[in-house]
Amino acid sequence: MRAFFGFLAMVAGLSGVAAMAPAAAQSSAATTLAYDGDFPDPFVMVDGGRYYAYSTQIRSSGRWTNVPVMSSTDLESWSSIRDALPRLPGWARSGNTWAPAVVKRNGRYLLYYTTTERASRRQCISVATAAKPAGPFRDSSSEPLVCQRSQGGSIDPYPFADRDGGFYLLWKSDDNSVGKPTALWSRELTSDGQGWSSGSEAVRLLSERPSRWHFPVEGPAMVRAENRYFLFYGGGRWSSARSGIGYATCKSPLGPCADETPRAAWLETGATEADGPHGPTVFTDLNGELRLGFSGWTGATGYPDGARAFWTGRLRFKDGEPAL
Repeated sequence: MRAFFGFLAMVAGLSGVAAMAPAAAQSSAATTLAYDGDFPDPFVMVDGGRYYAYSTQIRSSGRWTNVPVMSSTDLESWSSIRDALPRLPGWARSGNTWAPAVVKRNGRYLLYYTTTERASRRQCISVATAAKPAGPFRDSSSEPLVCQRSQGGSIDPYPFADRDGGFYLLWKSDDNSVGKPTALWSRELTSDGQGWSSGSEAVRLLSERPSRWHFPVEGPAMVRAENRYFLFYGGGRWSSARSGIGYATCKSPLGPCADETPRAAWLETGATEADGPHGPTVFTDLNGELRLGFSGWTGATGYPDGARAFWTGRLRFKDGEPAL
């Protein structure tokens, strides 16, 4: 399961440290440690000349935050962490608030996030709105936006705006919580991002395959490059140094998709100084450069001794293949 996160971890320091990763069998990557505290499943949006970074629930300043958010102008020095979503909707139970993602639509900021549905006790996806990127966000919904209860629930939302104006939500069905193989999904949203486009249906993009690193697949992130769509995802158990990041190529945001890394990770321990890279996100920095963000263990692997720090690297594409 992609998160619970910093269950016993306290947020560490705010300093950033640059690192050049050594070569590995699958990939050689230049990556930077952007934030060395616990900040799992990072998502980055750029707005008003600042970076806003959001993460899975962590403990900060002695308190649990539902949706941690911090900001920076350089991806190195960060503001103090605050809670972007101080209150959950009435149908949700506190705790297990995972994998947030924020996008601006029609002058409002939308926060997609994972939380526990009180009635079913499944993890489900909801959406909240705010006037500012750091919130506070408000969720007035009476039920989840998506919750595949028979498949263990739905987690890891990722909004994707295509160049042609289409707007989509990607996510993972949480099948591994009920002992089944996982899958990644996509569905077209309305233009305001708060509901589903008329006539749209959820489409399976990628399914877990029987390989050691591939179980489970989760945490989708999509970007369009070289006239195709690249679907990055986390593979393997997030709490292990053997987890990594893979990718598929897709013909559209609704697929079909071909997994390019079914047997070995594209980014793995040894290709970056982060152990067990996981939780990918893609964003364009203030210099117009495309970047991949992800979480990876520092110190020890696993809580309470380790932290899932926030890393970045410049993302390039050449001849249909991504590289950091």
